[in-house]
Amino acid sequence: MSLTAQTYWAEHALLDTGVEPGVVIETGADGRIKAVRRGAAAPPPGAVTLRGITLPGLANAHSHAFHRALRGATQAGEGTFWTWRDVMYRVADNLTPDNYFALARAAYAEMALAGITSVGEFHYVHHLAGGARYDNPNAMGEALIAAAAEAGIRITLLDTCYLSSGFGAEPNKHQRRFSDGTAERWAERVSALKGDDNTRIGAAIHSVRAVPAEELATVAAWAQEREAPLHLHLSEQTAENDACVEAHGFTPTALLSHHGVLGPRTTAVHATHLTPGDIRLLGHSGTGVCMCPTTERDLADGIGPARALQEAGSPLSLGSDSHAVIDLLEEARAMEMDERLHTRTRGHWTAVQLLRAASADGHAALGWDEAGRIEPGALADFTAVALDTVRTAGPPYVLAAETAVFAASAADVRDTVVGGRHIVRDGTHQLVAHVPAALAESIAAVRG
Repeated sequence: MSLTAQTYWAEHALLDTGVEPGVVIETGADGRIKAVRRGAAAPPPGAVTLRGITLPGLANAHSHAFHRALRGATQAGEGTFWTWRDVMYRVADNLTPDNYFALARAAYAEMALAGITSVGEFHYVHHLAGGARYDNPNAMGEALIAAAAEAGIRITLLDTCYLSSGFGAEPNKHQRRFSDGTAERWAERVSALKGDDNTRIGAAIHSVRAVPAEELATVAAWAQEREAPLHLHLSEQTAENDACVEAHGFTPTALLSHHGVLGPRTTAVHATHLTPGDIRLLGHSGTGVCMCPTTERDLADGIGPARALQEAGSPLSLGSDSHAVIDLLEEARAMEMDERLHTRTRGHWTAVQLLRAASADGHAALGWDEAGRIEPGALADFTAVALDTVRTAGPPYVLAAETAVFAASAADVRDTVVGGRHIVRDGTHQLVAHVPAALAESIAAVRG
């Protein structure tokens, strides 16, 4: 889509020097930032005004778009991750390329309203129920790519290899549509997917229980050859850890290390139940870790060792995963608050460090290294958070980053710009009419 140059005037903006008042951001027809000027007391002629604090666009580094259909339907009552998974499978059974496109388009529009400019879609519902392929084997993945484009946000499609229901076990009746049979057949199918200005193609290993050990290297090699992101679920549940040790004599992290999966382009999601040795392996290899605090608490998974992982050398990113809420400011806040609960001390990250996890480091995990910063040459992706709502009014502008992280919510996002295009203006999505109705209709179609 053709773009035009535009000038924005941010009342306040988070730059590499901290929060600055009166910042002019010039964007070019190539969708990148051309110039950033500080100290502009008033908007220049023709500039679009962004009130509040303008932040680099937020990156949702871990999403399962169809889980949005579960919000409100799985939170009450007793149970565990495994009982929740049974309900999730029933929704997955109902997905088609058409209804998944509609649901994902609405969920991605909700993300844009929350200031998210890029999403990492951990995609594993590939085939027809029962496992037969669509005439177009990538029909489901291409539906997600189209949905992101129509919602106005970038996507990294993390096409997921999923071959087993457990160590040495065949996929169950729900999982057959996830499986390509072998990692080689997965690689053949995924190689036909194409990226574009709005899309990056990455790889994912669902988990060590879902990809046999002898197949791990094939997925890792596919990603390495293309310098593509590689993501994986890691140690979300102690039961998976125990089963891995019983099957292989290694923790999941050690098994992945042994097969060459870890490294700077790899991101482990959750990493909740780790040994000290696991933390060292992840950190020393430069493997990133995506924390999903709202999902981890919703599913009673536990609190992961985020601070220890970062100190060991793992960059941190954030994701909304099951979409119990879609709010990257809440994810950033929750990572700090969970660490406080765990340690009974405060102040593990500054607000700026938490925002970096939600923006620059999240984008890097998704292969968008040129995003997540408001500076010349970066992608013109940014979002404005209001500082005059009942949640955010009061603190001086020098504390605007702290206000955004520790007081604001997605409801306080007023503007979202992606590639210089004003996707959300004054809290209204410009491409998807009435996002709540789009969500309600698409969820009803999926849930039947």
